Amino acid sequence: MKLSILDQSPIRMGQEPQQALVESVELAKLADKLGYTRYWMSEHHDLKGLASSAPEVMLSYIGAQTKKIRLGPGAVLLPYYKPYKVAEVYNTLAALLPDRVDIGLGRAPGGGTDVMTTLSDNFLQQAFKMPALVEELLHFLNYKKSAVTGLKAAPLPAVSPVPWILGTSKKSALLAAKYGLPYAFGQFMSNKDPEEILHEYRTSFQSHRGQQHPEALLTVSVICAETDEKAKELAHSALAWSIQSERGDGKVGLLPVDEAKQYIDELPDDQVKADIEKKMLIGSPTTIKHKLKSMQEAYQVDEFMLVSFIPSFEERLQSYELLAHEIFTEEASS
Repeated sequence: MKLSILDQSPIRMGQEPQQALVESVELAKLADKLGYTRYWMSEHHDLKGLASSAPEVMLSYIGAQTKKIRLGPGAVLLPYYKPYKVAEVYNTLAALLPDRVDIGLGRAPGGGTDVMTTLSDNFLQQAFKMPALVEELLHFLNYKKSAVTGLKAAPLPAVSPVPWILGTSKKSALLAAKYGLPYAFGQFMSNKDPEEILHEYRTSFQSHRGQQHPEALLTVSVICAETDEKAKELAHSALAWSIQSERGDGKVGLLPVDEAKQYIDELPDDQVKADIEKKMLIGSPTTIKHKLKSMQEAYQVDEFMLVSFIPSFEERLQSYELLAHEIFTEEASS
């Protein structure tokens, strides 16, 4: 089983965004040391509590301080950008970090209406053109000249970045399948059935552009601690932040556990909490391992990308470390 990380650079209550970005660097270095497969950074804009708005900047900085782990955005919000420029940016990164670069591609706005209109004059129209944008990007990533301008997306790295489609729907799964691309399903932010969507991806997959077989990963929200009880305590902060984001409560950053518990206890309806909590994996390393193995069997995936919202940075690192030791040590001895 492969483990990877999706980092959204969460900002703790009262913390400066600069420190959240520094912690992202430290997390990536630990993941590299522990044997995680990938470290991806999300792209969000003006979203309270998150510092990751420019993953391309962070990934170059992180790449210089890591050795093996694959790096990529999770995801480039393609409707905002010209494919040619995206290819140039990630070709440059791939030239500096040979055979270590992915490009996750998404069509979400990554923020509110004001973000859409500030970053793009025609985001919705471009979002509808997502298949054409993906095809144009693949053209440049395969070192081909533009039929119109004759341009190539220089520099041309020895190993091209690997594009992935990210999504939570059949539409995204079918887009990945059409172009023969690997697919990352965001289970942590979807109420849809991964089994059905991943089945659509595999059965519709068209092998070309070097990708001969379907490849999928599942992104899941994980809170891991030494015991189930401790993990349940820590999960209050992630639950509170998710509820605040959905309700627009105006809080900034991850609340400490005690404040998060108080916030949740004062909610008039427990259904929102229950809906969010059922999408999270919460428990000890052994508990989480068993849950991941069940999901691996049910959804036929060999890789899980973990996203973890824990208010203490030390306990956040420990969450990833405990699970890595549980999974990798068992596999090494078998």
